[in-house]
Amino acid sequence: MTAAAPERQVEGLPGDALALAGGPLGRHASARAASWLATVLPLLVATALTMALSVVQRSHCIQKGWVGSDQFWHGCFSDLPSLYQLNHLHDGLGSYLTGSGTTSDHPVLSGSLLTLLGGLVPDGAFLDQTRWFVLLWAVVATACALGIVWLTAATRPRHAALAAHVSLSPVLLLAAMVSVDLFGVVLVSAGVWLWARRRPLAAGVLLGLAVTARTYPLLVLLALLLLGLRTGRLAAVGRSLLGAVVAVAVVLVPFLLGNPSAVLRSTDVWWQSAPGLGSVWMLPQLVGLDPLPPGLATLLSIATGVLALLAGTVFALRPGPRPTVAQVSLVLVALVLLTGKAFPVQASLWLVPLVALCGLRWRDHLVWAGAEALHFTMVWLYVAGLSTPDRGLPPGWYAVFLLLRVAGVAWLVVRVWRTHTAVPAPREPAPTAYPATTPAHDAEPGSSRDLGGVDRADRSDSGVATEANAVGDADEADDDELAGDFAGAPDRLLVRIT
Repeated sequence: MTAAAPERQVEGLPGDALALAGGPLGRHASARAASWLATVLPLLVATALTMALSVVQRSHCIQKGWVGSDQFWHGCFSDLPSLYQLNHLHDGLGSYLTGSGTTSDHPVLSGSLLTLLGGLVPDGAFLDQTRWFVLLWAVVATACALGIVWLTAATRPRHAALAAHVSLSPVLLLAAMVSVDLFGVVLVSAGVWLWARRRPLAAGVLLGLAVTARTYPLLVLLALLLLGLRTGRLAAVGRSLLGAVVAVAVVLVPFLLGNPSAVLRSTDVWWQSAPGLGSVWMLPQLVGLDPLPPGLATLLSIATGVLALLAGTVFALRPGPRPTVAQVSLVLVALVLLTGKAFPVQASLWLVPLVALCGLRWRDHLVWAGAEALHFTMVWLYVAGLSTPDRGLPPGWYAVFLLLRVAGVAWLVVRVWRTHTAVPAPREPAPTAYPATTPAHDAEPGSSRDLGGVDRADRSDSGVATEANAVGDADEADDDELAGDFAGAPDRLLVRIT
């Protein structure tokens, strides 16, 4: 009698939680789960510490209030106190749903979170109310950050340490308390994790919810569509898109009935606004020229945004090794941010988990984060200088730090593009008794298959490519932990640029 082959297990989650990802633990899986937890639990502790430091960094404003230029000199500005006051968030979620006083310039799901937190603030002096509101968001933001780290590690379970790019990111420390962007980021992270676990419909639902919290998840859905076109796996992508449409519809229905103006308010504000902080379209006024009119800035932003989407499409469909969902998403999101009419400091949080999922080196992360940190400091000095010119940063110098930040984000795109294109195209995989989505054996730490966050482009910088390296790279290309329903599919649509 022939013994049955052991069932391959889904890695990355401990105990019964694996039932949600495709099955229970097997005989040998408990040791892997313990090893995964040994990696992830310290990262969760580090995340909590990073978020605590983010709150401490705002200690001056928490003590003195968010008023006048003082909040800019101390670098503790946050959108939250002004949103609480100007949008009447203390009236709560019910007022927002019915349009009876509470407003929000954020997409509706983020606006709902803001008004829900506002309704929890106890009565008292205005300073005490704003403190309560900011600290309530600190609790929610910490939960979101912990969720992002957990989901990032679970999405790439064999390289769970890559989640340190989230838990230890300087960008997380600096930007987490500025606005509520982390709420959208955790929803995107959950959607990508579900896609990697071959749950396309559920992934689409989470990404659809994320669209109603932030607009950039549309680019993640576009990344799935492009890779679906490349692989011919459009049925799975279609289920994700259907889930996203249903989720968006479910969120919007209460507002269409009670407060229809809230649905397009964030889009209307963007359409009519002048170029905002961080945008390259601010450069003319920073160097002493006439500022771009809002209409022209909107037109330029849309035109260059279309070019950014075309560049991302070329990256996704070019011949050669197939990029991952995270790589295509990072290229699309980063290029659209660079061409946008506003690029606020908190928008950089969108890139943090994508950097982790792409497996970029810490060197590249810190090059980008260093540019972000300099811009974060200087943008507040520039804003403060608008009312106190003799103490603030001159516009020309702010233009320098704005361009430095642009270069930092562009560096991420270059590194992802170069890392991907440096990998040789995978050979046709040999027949195996295991599913195409699971490697025949697990990589041991330090082995040739345990490539982790190693930058594959750097391994080819010498110009010497051995057959062993080529085989290793082909194996890694086949072992895409984010592939989901794209795993094992041959390329059916490629675009050659000649």
